[in-house]
Amino acid sequence: MDARDRKYIKAGIKVSIVQNRDKASGQLTQGVVKDVITESSFHPYGIEVRLKDGLEGRVKEIRL
Repeated sequence: MDARDRKYIKAGIKVSIVQNRDKASGQLTQGVVKDVITESSFHPYGIEVRLKDGLEGRVKEIRL
């Protein structure tokens, strides 16, 4: 599953994101998707989401 394709990102799935403040280091944060922020169907840097704990960032991995 491609984290850049919105059709794979749904509320309730586990993901790893890169927050804006961590772009340079690439540090991943894990959590469960609460809301999908990106409205387009595809984004080359990853779909932006809000996690249940309130953190926001771009999805880099979908965790199964």
